[in-house]
Amino acid sequence: MNLHPALIREIQNRKFEIAHNGLYLPRSHALVAGVFGSRVKRGSSFTPWSWSDNIIVNQGLDHILDVILHAATQVTTWYIAPFEGNYTPVATDTAANITANSTESTAYDESTRVEYVEAAASSQSITNAASVAVFTINDTKTMFGAFLVSASAKSATTGSLLAASRFATSRAVIAADVLQVTYTLTAADA
Repeated sequence: MNLHPALIREIQNRKFEIAHNGLYLPRSHALVAGVFGSRVKRGSSFTPWSWSDNIIVNQGLDHILDVILHAATQVTTWYIAPFEGNYTPVATDTAANITANSTESTAYDESTRVEYVEAAASSQSITNAASVAVFTINDTKTMFGAFLVSASAKSATTGSLLAASRFATSRAVIAADVLQVTYTLTAADA
C-alpha cells in the first residue's frame, strides 16, 4: 500500500483521532472505516441485507499502523466469526477477549471460523462481497454480530482482532439456515 507522504506524516506525528468506526486523519480529511453486511438464507429465501458500521478496535488500528509504517509482519489471512451475545463491541476488545465478551458462536457446521476472501482493493475499498463468508447453522440461535480476526480456530483467543460490529438487525437462525456475512473496509476523504 502506498500512502501519500502527508498521510504518513500525520500518522507519524500522531495527528489522528480514533473515530467510533475507524481512524480519522483531520488534516487530510481522511477516514478509514468499515461496515459489516449480513443476511440469512432459509430454504430458498433470503432476508434482505442489513448493514452495520464496525469498530476498528485499538488492536486492529495498532496492527494497521505497525504494518504500514513500522515494517511489522502482515497478517495474510483473516477470518470472520459470528457472535450470539447481546453485545456491542468496544475499542478495547482484543483477540484474547472478544470470544468471551461477545459470546462467539460455534453453532455452525464449518470446522473453523470462515476465511475472509477479499478481492483486490478498488476505489479505496476492500471487500469479500464477491466471496461472502458462509456459515451453515446447526442450532437455534440469535446472531447479534460478527468480528474479523487473524486466528482460524473457533473460540481461539490468539492472534489479532481487526474489527467487530453489532448487526443493525439481529439474525434469528435455526438449523440448516445459512448466515452470510461481508466486510468492507474503506479509506475515504472525509
